[in-house]
Amino acid sequence: MNYRHAYHAGNFADVVKHLAVVGVLQHLRKKAAAFAVIDSHAGCGAYNLSGLEASRTGEAAEGIARLTNVSGGPAALTSYLELAKGARYPGSPLLAAQLLRPQDRLVAIEKHPEDAATLAATLRPYPKARVEEADGYRRLLGLVPPPERRGLILIDPSYESPDEFREAASAVAAAYRRFATGIYLIWFPIKSTAEANSFCGEVLTAGAAKVLRLDISRCQMVAGKLNAAGLLVLNPPWQFEPDMRASLDLILPRLECEARFDWLAGSP
Repeated sequence: MNYRHAYHAGNFADVVKHLAVVGVLQHLRKKAAAFAVIDSHAGCGAYNLSGLEASRTGEAAEGIARLTNVSGGPAALTSYLELAKGARYPGSPLLAAQLLRPQDRLVAIEKHPEDAATLAATLRPYPKARVEEADGYRRLLGLVPPPERRGLILIDPSYESPDEFREAASAVAAAYRRFATGIYLIWFPIKSTAEANSFCGEVLTAGAAKVLRLDISRCQMVAGKLNAAGLLVLNPPWQFEPDMRASLDLILPRLECEARFDWLAGSP
């Protein structure tokens, strides 16, 4: 299964991931001090949900398309849904760029040349957003710790390579050793429970005092499609879990999904 962003843009797992991104950024915006966002596998930045890749899977119809009439809820949910109303569905770098203040900045890294060029065009209106065409894992280590000493590190690879879980876990551990006060969001697909648990165990070796795992899965499995995915949150912000729970209570019935929260290290 191909996990490149364009194929799954706007699906149930994307919705939850992007909701988490917005929630973290809103937390960072509460203080006047500047923050940095580093997106190691940024993709194209925005996606046409009627385009070839998205149409091939049809997953957005079971995701963001079901949330058009949702109202109320925590601030992160209302903000995310407002940002997702445009003609193109925003990926994580575009969501982040739209939430930057003048003192904040974004570094969006993308390895694929065509996607990097599209990403640069997408983010051109945002002067505090910079695109780098590079290997996200290797470049990440050169960017941490950021001068701001505050920020979000998003690691959201395609998991196309058999070694991707190992590479992602190693990158998290190396980055965390340099920037232990940052907030980390690591997305991963769940095809095998054992593989997912092993990956989470490897990430735990980074030594973070607080690690929250959030799994999202379809209530009814669909053959040949992505049925479950997870998020690891290192150093989750204050009230992140209850805010996410409140948001998910509103949208999961529409998505026909269920969620599970587990504190792998620390506690709320």
